[in-house]
Amino acid sequence: MSRSEKLFEKAKEIIPGGVNSPVRAFRPYPFFTKYAKNSRLVDVDGNEYIDYCMAYGALILGHVPRVIVDAVKEQLEKGTLFGTPTESELELAELICDIVPSAEMVRLVSTGAEATMSAIRTARGYTGKKKIIKFEGCYHGAHDCVLVKAGSGATTFGVPDSLGVPEEASKNTIVVPYNDAERFEDVMKENKESLAAVIVEPVLGNIGLVLPKQGFLKTLRELTEEYGVVLIFDEVITGFRLALGGAQEYYGVKPDMTTLGKIMGGGFPMAAFCGKEEIMKMIVPSGKVYQAGTYNGNPVSVTASLRVLSFLLERRESFYSEMEEKCGQIVKSLRRILDELGLGLQINHIASMFQLFFTDQRVCDYASAMKADNSRYMEVHRRLLEQGIFLPPSQYETCFLSLAHTSDDIDKTVKGFETALRRLQH
Repeated sequence: MSRSEKLFEKAKEIIPGGVNSPVRAFRPYPFFTKYAKNSRLVDVDGNEYIDYCMAYGALILGHVPRVIVDAVKEQLEKGTLFGTPTESELELAELICDIVPSAEMVRLVSTGAEATMSAIRTARGYTGKKKIIKFEGCYHGAHDCVLVKAGSGATTFGVPDSLGVPEEASKNTIVVPYNDAERFEDVMKENKESLAAVIVEPVLGNIGLVLPKQGFLKTLRELTEEYGVVLIFDEVITGFRLALGGAQEYYGVKPDMTTLGKIMGGGFPMAAFCGKEEIMKMIVPSGKVYQAGTYNGNPVSVTASLRVLSFLLERRESFYSEMEEKCGQIVKSLRRILDELGLGLQINHIASMFQLFFTDQRVCDYASAMKADNSRYMEVHRRLLEQGIFLPPSQYETCFLSLAHTSDDIDKTVKGFETALRRLQH
């Protein structure tokens, strides 16, 4: 029995399901990581893996980048938590406002779930209305009002609605199919007097990877403006990844509010929500929408965030073109392999994100993503693990590239996919 297997058996006795976040669990057991460096994870048994999970998209510079580690070490000597304002918080807020098109004011929090929960609360306080619209397959964190037809672990485990969520907590949440502009317009008209906000992942990253149809995001913007409804872009995944300014820069659509996380933390717990000044001023102590947190603006996380965002800003032009080129190399090679093997599988990709869907139908929304065969995906996942390649352990997650991935990594990955897919045929 491997050390990872032993640890997992022990973990199941004292941690629910043996893991502290559901998608980390996979059969027969997940490996336990000992350390990481650049593009690689090394487990407690000494196995090394090229990592395409990258902490579910958080590590765009790779594991343990010196630019972040050195800065954090320096901050640790100064203090880890103060409970008072710091100059670095202000610097980070100013940097976000410079980078993110919709950001006029910023509140720092610790997690993406906090950011989305607080953004929705703020939108309700600003409008004085209760209802929100979310889209099928969009994951906005594990809080009550958005755990309805959610993605991420809820999709993986076939539990789109969680036990423990009272009906009254989600009765004001309306779910609309993603990429269905006509249905969205109908729902807007039906509920225009009671709608506070529309929240959306501009690119879905928690049911695999699903891109918006041409004009879909523009339609959301036009209709929410027409009806006086707050448009919230959940850019916890896409922020600083599709472009420096996120999906709103990439697609040229500016929401009223934005939630950020993952990449902005540089590997540390850090998130934010931001938006128009008139909306953000509703938050205490300047307004009456309550939001607070002991770890808001934690100086260690702020330091890491300043370093990663400054790094991306300094290399804005070359960085994103390089990342897109890497992703293009993998996707082009995978399509060649699929053609050679006669496998009618689907690949969605954008910027430095990609996913292979085990279905022969185009994946453009929640319903089509659900037709993909997770068991076949997990068979390929297992065969890739045997070759030292780690993909997110679910058909309904997304693969991420980082600056640390090399040409050799990509070559090995392509060969690994070819071997795994050939074996799948036999």
